[in-house]
Formats: sequence, C-alpha cells, structure tokens
Amino acid sequence: MRNVYAFVMAGCMLAGASSAAAQNYPNKPIRFITPYAPGGSTSVMARMIGQHLTECWGQNVIIDNRPGGNTIIGTETVARSAPDGYTILLVTSTLSILSSLTKTPYDPVKDFAPVATIGVSPQVLVLNTAVPANTLQEVIALAKAKPGQLNYGSSGAGGPTHLSGEVFNIVAGVKTQHVPYKGAGQVMVDLIGGHVQMFFSVPVNIVNHVKGGKLKAIAVTGANRVPALPNMPTFAEAGLPGFDVKTWNGVVAPAATPKPIVDKLSAEIAAMLVLPAIKEKLDALGTTTMISTPEQFSAMIKSEIALYLKVIKSANIRIE
Repeated sequence: MRNVYAFVMAGCMLAGASSAAAQNYPNKPIRFITPYAPGGSTSVMARMIGQHLTECWGQNVIIDNRPGGNTIIGTETVARSAPDGYTILLVTSTLSILSSLTKTPYDPVKDFAPVATIGVSPQVLVLNTAVPANTLQEVIALAKAKPGQLNYGSSGAGGPTHLSGEVFNIVAGVKTQHVPYKGAGQVMVDLIGGHVQMFFSVPVNIVNHVKGGKLKAIAVTGANRVPALPNMPTFAEAGLPGFDVKTWNGVVAPAATPKPIVDKLSAEIAAMLVLPAIKEKLDALGTTTMISTPEQFSAMIKSEIALYLKVIKSANIRIE
C-alpha cells in the first residue's frame, strides 16, 4: 500500500500554492460537469481526470453528466456557478463553435476561466455495415447518386461532429442529411442499429465496433493512421486531402475563479498529462496530448472562435 501511495503522489504536483485560497483548495468535493450524455469519449476523459485529482488531493471529484441543448445546459450550469474552483467543466471544440451558430445564454470568452487543454483528436468516418460503400470514393459516389438520402449522426447540433459532416459536404461536393443526438453514445446505438448511416467520431468510440464487424471504418483525418486500425487510410490517402477536421478537449471554470486556484488546477492537469499511464490511456482514445497554460488556452479559444466563424459563414452552416 505504501508503494502504491508513493507511485500516485509521484504524479501529483506537490509545490506550495501561491495564496492562502489555493493552499486550502480543495477542502471539499469538486463537481466536474460534462455537457454530454454518458457513454462517449468525454465521459472517459472526465473520469480519468477526476480519478487523478481525487488521488492527488484527497477530495472526491464527482462526475456530473448534464446533456441537452447542444451542450448548453451543462455549460450554462458552470457559467452560473460560484467562481470558487468547486465546479469545473469539460469542454470540447463545441465551446468555440456554438456561439457562431446560435444565441447562447453565456459568452464563451467572458463567462469562463480557461484552465487547461487535454488533447486533440482526429475524426473517423464510419458507416453502418448495410451502406453499400467500402471506400471513401464509393461513399462520395453514393452520396452524389442519391443527394440528401444518406444521413449522418452527430453528438449535438453545432458541435465538432456536426461541423465535420457539413464541411465534408462542402469539400466532397455532396449533400448528406444531419441527424443530431444528445451524445456520441446514443449515435453509436442508432448507427449500429441502422437508424443513421454515417458518423464522424473520435477513434475511441468506434475501434471495438469496427474490429467486431459492427461498423465499417472509411478514413481518418490528420496526417497519421490510427494505430488500432492500421488498414484504414487517412482522408488524404483516400483522395480527399482538403478535409481535415479535428476536435480538442479542455477544462474551464467559471469566470472570476481566483487565478491561484486556476493555476493550481492547470498545473495538476499538466502534471497528469506527462504520466506514462495517462499518455497510454489518451493514445488508446486516439487523442494526442496537448499541454497549455491558462493563458495559452484562452488565446486558443479566441482563435478557434474566429476560425469557426469564418468556416460557418463561408459554408452557410446552420442549426436545424
């Protein structure tokens, strides 16, 4: 037991905090909200971070799934919470996308204190096995032959998987139909069941289903193939180099959370991300570790908002 404790503490930040508030933080459980339904990669990441913080700080980190409203319900809950570090939020690229598509009850910049990035993941195009296409070019040909008849699920309107499908339509010159869900877990059930035909997913959600013959993997964004599915080409290899969308994950707190507490959280997450066991888990999720300071994460969010706004306007993307 003593060796196990030493191993856990070796991966924890043990330096003194820069203020009395941070020195005493945390002295009660932390609520860690994810604005998605259980069952997707966001839940896996939240549990991984929550377990690490619990082991290092000796206070329970309670994972609270708050799906609904295209992530707005859970995100607004954190925006309106006390800025004391005891309510934090797992965010994805959706935070930088949604405000350009619809009016949100929070400002993605003014209402949050960025804490830390976690990683960035490619998107895999997967199909229900009944779809008569086995390559990217066959998917494109089928979509062109039947405009508007192929559909794709997303984990929420206005999120990365929605945007992936719309950008795919533009780059490939096709028209497919968007079907929004409240989380990736629900999409996977209906994709395997044949209620939707396509999905742009992070690798962790689909690898086992592809290996088990329940889904067909067509192509992955980014420069590299997925190690767990080495025969699946990249979009560039498959003949569509202009399609390269990704999704990132991070942690934010309510605006006005004391900077020493934000810095303490950020340092602990950064320390976690360099642990071999954590990097191995992220690799299994198909996620590349991305470490940042709160200031760097803040700059990235602002940059992403500007980027996605440009894409959304040029592609005329709207929430149904």
